[in-house]
Amino acid sequence: MMLPDLLWKIPYFRKIIFGLFEIQNAIDVLHCRIDVPDELFEQFQIDKLSQSYQAVFEKNEPLISVCVGTYNRAELVVNRCVKSILNQDYENLEVIVVGDCCTDNTVKLIKEIDDQRLQFLNLPQRGNYPSRPEWCWMVAGTVPFNEALKLAKGDFITHLDDDDEYLPDRISKLVHFIQHSHYDFVWHPFWRETLSGKWQLKSGTHFRRNEVTTSSSFYHKWLKRIPWDLNAFKYNEPGDWNRFRKFKYLGVKTAHFPEPLLRHFKERNPSQI
Repeated sequence: MMLPDLLWKIPYFRKIIFGLFEIQNAIDVLHCRIDVPDELFEQFQIDKLSQSYQAVFEKNEPLISVCVGTYNRAELVVNRCVKSILNQDYENLEVIVVGDCCTDNTVKLIKEIDDQRLQFLNLPQRGNYPSRPEWCWMVAGTVPFNEALKLAKGDFITHLDDDDEYLPDRISKLVHFIQHSHYDFVWHPFWRETLSGKWQLKSGTHFRRNEVTTSSSFYHKWLKRIPWDLNAFKYNEPGDWNRFRKFKYLGVKTAHFPEPLLRHFKERNPSQI
């Protein structure tokens, strides 16, 4: 048993941990009061009750938009990421891949894929990310992610990192789950590859930072109105949680799907591909 597990069983330390969560929640709310316009907050409360918002939950085989941002990972994005999406047992998809000004052979390899569900756009200029590595990591990919959102026409939106892969039945299971219960946002556990090459299950049972990631999310199309923020690093936040805490602030109905549906591979630099 790991030390954090032991500490969690001690009431005193458990109380401290819960207190820290409450403080972080309060900070998140204060940030959202600055970041989210009142008009957008109020519009969500109105639209959520509308017939047009609820209609996607009743559609037979709704269109799913899978958004991918990539930068110079040609072999991985084509042979692992995109392949795992197109091979889903759910077929009504649009796969939107946006290159962050890729300079390798990404364009060539993607054009060789013969599937009308796939769209590709390579941006003429790379995003202006911060120079500090830890800050850059928090917001890298923001520009292509937002371009993909603009192009998305699906009833529900989901994402995949360019070096990861879905399990074959991920989308069909999440479509059934979200439509059956009318959730606005769902997420799921995933398998994470460690630096040593072993696989660990990341359960992520709570809707909070470090437990929900971009590629484990699946949500109603309305939420595409909230883009990634290139300045998320100034809050010392990863771009995904910076965005998801705004969903939480709106009062979205969320749920954790219990099965792992994603393989998250250990990070590799483009030069290592």
